[in-house]
Parts: sequence; structure tokens; C-alpha cells
Amino acid sequence: MPLMESWDTLSPTLRADRAALRDYFVTAFKVLPSLKVTFGEQLIRVYGSTAVNTGYYTFSYIKDGETETLPARYSFTFVKEGENWMIVDHHS
Repeated sequence: MPLMESWDTLSPTLRADRAALRDYFVTAFKVLPSLKVTFGEQLIRVYGSTAVNTGYYTFSYIKDGETETLPARYSFTFVKEGENWMIVDHHS
């Protein structure tokens, strides 16, 4: 399985191994337990066993009793392994 790299919306740090990726998501959901994401328009292109998905999404969460939103653009790169599409890169 390819190793995923991720430049994330809520962190300035490149995540390039399983432990770092897990830490990012665990920390994000601990700090913002009400965190939700809504996907907007997206464009998916397939090039053989590689696919690219670009678009935008909006994160929402509760802070001090108020709903906060954070719109962001993203890109995901996937590589097909057998019947599965694996995320190998994410930027947001």
C-alpha cells in the first residue's frame, strides 16, 4: 500500500507516516469534537490507475456555543491497488 502524505487544513505540518496522520485526525476531533465537513463542488479525473479529486469543502464546528465555519479547497490523489483506490496524497 502506498504511503499517504497530507498537508492539512488545520495544521501547517506535512504528515508522511501512519502515526503522524493518525495523530492529526485524533487531535483535530479531540479539540473540535463537533467537527463536521460538507463537500461542495468537486472534479474527479481518472488517468489509468491514478485519479485526482479537487474541489472545496466546508468544515463546521461549535466554539463558545456558536457555529463556526472554515471553507477550504482540497486535492486528493488516489492510486488503484487491486479493487481499492488508496489515498496517496492530500492537500487542503
